Amino acid sequence: MNKKALKTLEYDKIMERLAGFATTPTGRDRCLQLEPMNDIGQIRLAIQETTDAADRIRRRGNLSFSGVRDIRSSVKRLEIGSSLGIGELLAISSLLTVASRAKSFGREEEETPDDCLAGYFSALEPLTPLNHEIQRCIKSEEEIDDNASPTLRQIRRTMGGINARIHAQLNTLLTTHKSELQDAVVTMRNGRYCLPVKAENKGQIAGMVHDQSSTGSTYFIEPMAVIKLNNEMRELEIREQKEIEVILANLSNQAAAYTAQLTEDFQVLTQLDFIFAKAAYSNSYKGSSPVFNEKGIIHIRDGRHPLLDPETVVPTTIRLGDDFTLLIITGPNTGGKTVSLKTTGLLQMMGQAGLHIPAFQGSELAVFDEIYADIGDEQSIEQSLSTFSSHMTNIVPILEKADIRSLVLFDELGAGTDPVEGAALAMAILNYLHNMQVRTMATTHYSELKVYALSTDGVENASCEFNVDTLSPTYRLLIGIPGKSNAFAISRKLGLEEHIIETAGSYIGNQDKAFEDVISDLEHSRQEMEKEKAEIERLKRDASILKKRTEEQKRQLEERREKILEQASEEARDILQKAKTTADQTIRRINKLGMAGGNMQELEEERAKLRSQLRKNDQKKEKRLRASVKTARPEELKIGDSVRVISLNTKGTVLTLPNGKGDLQVQMGIMTSQVNVKDIELLKVDTLSGPDGAIASSRRSGKGSGASQIKMSKSMNVSSEVNLIGMNADEAIAALDKYLDDAYLAHLPQVRVVHGRGTGVLKNAVHNHLKRLRYVKSYRLGTFGEGNTGVTIVTFDTSQ
Repeated sequence: MNKKALKTLEYDKIMERLAGFATTPTGRDRCLQLEPMNDIGQIRLAIQETTDAADRIRRRGNLSFSGVRDIRSSVKRLEIGSSLGIGELLAISSLLTVASRAKSFGREEEETPDDCLAGYFSALEPLTPLNHEIQRCIKSEEEIDDNASPTLRQIRRTMGGINARIHAQLNTLLTTHKSELQDAVVTMRNGRYCLPVKAENKGQIAGMVHDQSSTGSTYFIEPMAVIKLNNEMRELEIREQKEIEVILANLSNQAAAYTAQLTEDFQVLTQLDFIFAKAAYSNSYKGSSPVFNEKGIIHIRDGRHPLLDPETVVPTTIRLGDDFTLLIITGPNTGGKTVSLKTTGLLQMMGQAGLHIPAFQGSELAVFDEIYADIGDEQSIEQSLSTFSSHMTNIVPILEKADIRSLVLFDELGAGTDPVEGAALAMAILNYLHNMQVRTMATTHYSELKVYALSTDGVENASCEFNVDTLSPTYRLLIGIPGKSNAFAISRKLGLEEHIIETAGSYIGNQDKAFEDVISDLEHSRQEMEKEKAEIERLKRDASILKKRTEEQKRQLEERREKILEQASEEARDILQKAKTTADQTIRRINKLGMAGGNMQELEEERAKLRSQLRKNDQKKEKRLRASVKTARPEELKIGDSVRVISLNTKGTVLTLPNGKGDLQVQMGIMTSQVNVKDIELLKVDTLSGPDGAIASSRRSGKGSGASQIKMSKSMNVSSEVNLIGMNADEAIAALDKYLDDAYLAHLPQVRVVHGRGTGVLKNAVHNHLKRLRYVKSYRLGTFGEGNTGVTIVTFDTSQ
């Protein structure tokens, strides 16, 4: 791809930023040398590598390539049999350490499918035995480990002993000849231990003179007592160096067996550093993987220029090559026309180089062999080139080389000369490229080009939106709508006198005015449509939210319903189980007492326990019933109203109005009872004409549920009297016992037992039976109006 376009579109700055994410020097070089490709297979592979590296970074974090050294020259020396130095061997060890780290990073979980980077990671050979051997023998750039070989260890141990003897001798001389010495220190001269002796005392210490100070006042003498020891030390140092050379030669021989693997490790790590640099750079600008095609179609969705501040840059959507091959962009200066051109060209180059682009996912790019760009003013005084001439100097070779696999970008085509000629020339150039099916984008101020775009198939207008109220561009590219220069509006906003603007308007032909009016109407219609579209989108979002909320509420209600049904089912099972258990226990106890000949008192006690338990359950039901029933208010009651006594669950009629304490008389069947207003519920009464013409009353509870009425139906149907006339004593007692149980459970305060006068046998049997019942508080013969001695009035003990 031509270097001029790369420079014009600032592709080199992208590569410099990319290189900043590479770790190794060779990786940075790869980034700086990266150029757009034109083979779609290679492009897709490079894009996939970038995508897979970005995915791995998101899953496992970044991979550090710090420590990769360029070992190619060292490998060459190994191939010809040379020995490597300490630094070169450490560079190989560092490379192998990074290879081991990368190999571990490349191991994916079993359920994760392999990506296109798996081959790179599997190709790495950490050569762990060789790496460990180098690290064992070499401690640093300046030192070989004592344990690198037994011989070296022995030599250094001997050197340590001789060194200690030398220092002991010298310390003794320092003490005994302190006055003859310039300083009481031991120094080194030519690798030999010496003492600084004063010049006048040179003869006092026997030994070899190795040096003299610049003033001549000090002689550096190696005492005779340590000359032999120094000689031995020197011999050991020579042996030590030879042994180090042997160790390095052995390590080099081991490394020479893996030159191919070392070379491949270096190349793979460099390539991985380059790929992960592309991924890291993509993450920095939130890039996405473009989709490539060979149809010449460009569709950049919400693209952002990567060199602009990501916090302020306005995303723009650009299309070219689908319905039209030529896009003419018009509008005022500083409106974003040039940025749109550069964004298109630069993102196209980045994509063809295998980089992600700063655009929304699903953006499409074409594959071009060349991208040509004439952007900016390159006038040159030295070459006597004007603005127009500099543009034409660029345009001529573009027209010679451009073909169907080229992308051409023109900024201010035809500018810098007579407007009429410039517009005609621009139209001719664009028409030539359009006939050749060259994908072209051009910016202009010429109205003639707007008309050309409107009247030519395959050519489309576009404009950069401008807010006249704020005198600032919005940087949004509007495809399909020609732009206006807005010169009159801007001038009016800036304070230019109105009569001047009107005079200027009179110089514009009617046809031009009409065209500008059409553009204004189109712009107004577009804005209205965008507002309506935004409102529709808002309503759709609201509807979607409401739908989700309704569905969630429905789901919650269904869950609550299921939970309530499940809970009710559990409670029913518990109640049935408890009833069955109680019944079984009672039956067993009664049977046991019967077989054991138990007396009636014990049987009665068992029955009393059962009644007590049933009463407790009824009291719980009554509490729940009271909580769900709306009691009557005193001012609502009238004499004759139908009411229900809640505690007795019995219908009655109001005889008196409530007193100060809220008590009133209620007629329930043949009984009259005093109850509190808090214990009664006012019933709704419907008067219906019966078949005999009488007025019949039927009550319906306003609040009671069908379930409650079914549960209480038995209690509500219990009569307040029982007739035993005509029965013998045994039959009467059995019927009486069942009736009293039902009446007691129905919460009737008292009942009327009709036994007749007769011989008195039935009456005595009834009274004897009542004496044994614990829930009977009292009983008495009836009075006048109640049946006299033919009936017995029984009052229940409601405290149980």
